[in-house]
Amino acid sequence: MTHHSDAEVPGSDEPGTEVFPGLLRASELTGGRRRRRSELAPPPTEQLPEPPVRERRPKREQRRAAAPTDPAAQARDICLRLLTGTAKTRKQLADALRKKEIPEEVAAEVLDRYEEVGLIDDGAFAAAWVESRHAVRGLGRRALAQELRQRGVAGELVERALEQVGGEDEEEAARELVRRKLRTMRALDPQVRTRRLVGMLARRGYSEGLAFRAVKDVLAEED
Repeated sequence: MTHHSDAEVPGSDEPGTEVFPGLLRASELTGGRRRRRSELAPPPTEQLPEPPVRERRPKREQRRAAAPTDPAAQARDICLRLLTGTAKTRKQLADALRKKEIPEEVAAEVLDRYEEVGLIDDGAFAAAWVESRHAVRGLGRRALAQELRQRGVAGELVERALEQVGGEDEEEAARELVRRKLRTMRALDPQVRTRRLVGMLARRGYSEGLAFRAVKDVLAEED
């Protein structure tokens, strides 16, 4: 019996081919030949160019870039923004323009124009301020005058606005403040209570004499 080192595949014309069950010969593959690894690998995906990165500027720089370059236009823009929703005195607006380095002559021209059209009215501002602060916070005439002067309102306009608060109005406002404060101080010693009530009225802008009268009147009501 003859032994062959190399077994032949039955039906094959190629002698010397080893038998490996389950494997196909190259001639039996689709296309009749072995395909290279490079041919079997999927084609590389096409890389799209990355979108350019948009540089984001800080918000302050964006506002600065959007701001008008003309000093007069810039001054008008600043004033309109400050006047939106609340009144301002001429001094308050002038201080704001100075901080933004608007030339003084340009600022004066813009502010004069705003006074002409009624957008700036220190007299109306003072009257509304006195009415609100006296009714809501119960401030006395002295405190009201100090607040208006700090905002640049002229002396004659301050005095005219304070005419809304008469002597009787001021005393009644002081007594009402004492009544409200006294509710939280009933357990205190009478002298301590009196001293604290007078000090409270003094901080609200009432004179010492008026403060003592108001405290005395309210304590007498309590008794």
